[in-house]
Amino acid sequence: MGKEGRHRKYDPEFKKEVLRLVAEGKPAVKIAEDFGIPVDRIYAWRKQEKKEVGAVAFAQLGGKVLTPEEENKALREEIAATRRERDIMKIALSIFSKEP
Repeated sequence: MGKEGRHRKYDPEFKKEVLRLVAEGKPAVKIAEDFGIPVDRIYAWRKQEKKEVGAVAFAQLGGKVLTPEEENKALREEIAATRRERDIMKIALSIFSKEP
């Protein structure tokens, strides 16, 4: 294989189509043969796609990376809120479980 084969550019639509076929369960080796591309290229695209999807999902969930101190503070606040909810539920249970 010459140098030009190693540096071939693939357009995003082509990559999406190949990855769609992989997601449908078609073997990557067969797809590589059908499209005339190296199978390791497909694996690299799939790895990159997973990384990008993970980054997008992380960002959509408010993905701010917290320091350990910030995380501890947030967890303490969450625990306090959960305890308040529990205490309210205990009071409500005692009110609603009384016989009239």
